[in-house]
Amino acid sequence: MISFEISEEQQLIRDMIRSFAREELAPRARESDEAGEIPQEVLDAGWELGLINAMIPETCDGSRAERAAINSVILLEELGAGCASQATAIMAPSMFVQPLVDFGTQGQQLEYLCSFAGGDYCAGALGLHESQMTFDPAAMQTTASRDGDSWVLNGEKRLVAYGEQAAHMLIVARTGDAMGLDNVEAFIVRRDAPGVTIGAESGRQGLKPVPMARVALKNVRVDGANQLGGADGIDARVMMNSIRLGGAALALGTARAATEYAIPYACEREAFGEVIAKKQAIAFMLADMHSDIEAMRWMIWKAASIVDQGADATRATTLARNYVQRHALRVTDDALQVFGGHGFIRDLPLEMWMRNARTLTILEGPVAA
Repeated sequence: MISFEISEEQQLIRDMIRSFAREELAPRARESDEAGEIPQEVLDAGWELGLINAMIPETCDGSRAERAAINSVILLEELGAGCASQATAIMAPSMFVQPLVDFGTQGQQLEYLCSFAGGDYCAGALGLHESQMTFDPAAMQTTASRDGDSWVLNGEKRLVAYGEQAAHMLIVARTGDAMGLDNVEAFIVRRDAPGVTIGAESGRQGLKPVPMARVALKNVRVDGANQLGGADGIDARVMMNSIRLGGAALALGTARAATEYAIPYACEREAFGEVIAKKQAIAFMLADMHSDIEAMRWMIWKAASIVDQGADATRATTLARNYVQRHALRVTDDALQVFGGHGFIRDLPLEMWMRNARTLTILEGPVAA
């Protein structure tokens, strides 16, 4: 039997994160976007929730909760509804932590995860995205070549969240001549390693407050012990499924926030003698927005449930991600249209939500589910 009801425990998680997002993130969203930075108190408050600590095994001083993709997408939707930028900043360390939990050797986990189990925010980064307009992880241009007991990395990563702040980052690279995820591995690289050059990305349309970097790698030598997973490596499909779900859930939350903002306005704003929600064009638009939100959520939840069953979720996560790419942007744009020309004014959050939705739907790897 398929259930569309969340458990009591999941309800408690959702309520806790929803309250945090409404009280801590939403009131600071516009100010953070305008200033182009994440307030430290937001990072501290987000860290106190223990979302990253809950990923970490007890052997590394964490509080390791049972991994459940469905729980992750529920909380990421709520964080995204508060503010996608601040949510991305709070969850950015997961891009380093979760792959180490999933694939890291015991030695790698003990060496690198303990610093994320402390009481202070600790930045972590994943170098995945590249500069090609049609970036495809299966067609990775960054390469890793075996040289004795080491690997030599060459290439460039773009839009690396907290790349300048993290002491270490995971760099995803192709290890063979043939394209495909079977030849994709990840490597733990020090920020100050010889051959690594890091510079700030600028001029982004969305997620403006999140510090992002471009990372150039020129003959960067990485010890074989720092290949994630050691000789066994990683399953890049599993990692990409988690990344697709995380980004989709954040975009869903952003679209939901825009919908929930537009509906009260449409029910109160009068034009030509009646509220605009009764106008057929607006009523149909609001109905379509509702339908899109529900459809996006169910596709994400279905993909997450397949992940939790341990089955191959590549098809389901790809379908969910592609659907969200189209409809999250449409929903935020329709919400803006409900307000007419007023929707473009920066006093309202609508144009910010539309910019963030656009960025989330083209960016691989802001968070992991």
